[in-house]
Amino acid sequence: MFRGFYFMLKEKLQAEGYFIRKKFRKIDKKIYLLDSSIISVCLSVFDWAKYRQEKDAIKLHTLLDYDGCLPSYMFITEGNQSDIKHAQYMSLPRRSVIVADRGYQDFKMLYQWKMQEIIFVIRLKKSIKYKRKRELALAENKNQHILKDEIILLTEEDTKQAYPEVLRRVAVYDQKNNQTIELISNNFSWTASMIAELYKQRWMIEIFFKELKQHLKIKSFIGMNETEKLFFSLTPILFWTAVGILELKISLVARTGFEPVISALRGRRPKPLDERASVI
Repeated sequence: MFRGFYFMLKEKLQAEGYFIRKKFRKIDKKIYLLDSSIISVCLSVFDWAKYRQEKDAIKLHTLLDYDGCLPSYMFITEGNQSDIKHAQYMSLPRRSVIVADRGYQDFKMLYQWKMQEIIFVIRLKKSIKYKRKRELALAENKNQHILKDEIILLTEEDTKQAYPEVLRRVAVYDQKNNQTIELISNNFSWTASMIAELYKQRWMIEIFFKELKQHLKIKSFIGMNETEKLFFSLTPILFWTAVGILELKISLVARTGFEPVISALRGRRPKPLDERASVI
């Protein structure tokens, strides 16, 4: 029930134009942020949620829609299930853009995404070996945080077989954490700064998880089998997100009066709002 209600609200808001992008308007594809988060649980409630010997947890796998920062997919597994294993199970939208951390670096999966016309921006693990095919010019006196932009080819036998084509590698200096972040993508037309900025937007899903954990408190269940526990775990998550959407609706009325309501009644499209006006 809550799932249907949530997606009805999400689709209605997006259809009415409340989540018009201010960034990445040149990207004519849906942008998704892919990640997971560990949620600690009580062993007596989730006796199947094995994570570590000293800690029991469930893992929430989430695909966050950049337009509005609302989940398009959520699934709960045992805390020890790998991100890659679940990502291989997921059916991602064709011709979309997926932004993810290095936990999703599986070159066989990335090549499958490429075959589905999915553009990815993934953080590269430092242990990966490659050779440079061509270095791309950087803009002078602009985007000083971009250290390197190049075309690479994987050189290790297993990675080369998994992904036999060239990749784009962009090295970015993260001044806040004083570190260099290496990114790979299968897009060769965007600027290096756009690829870096796309990855930077991952902070949105981190904030989503932080907000969710502050509001999500599971103490007991009506049902006691695994399926029922999964259902009653997702229900408050969907309900909390749906409430966030309703709060957005109320805030719109407070900020703009009843113009959006009147516009809807008259069949006019309401004025677009900043994409940051979301549940997080």
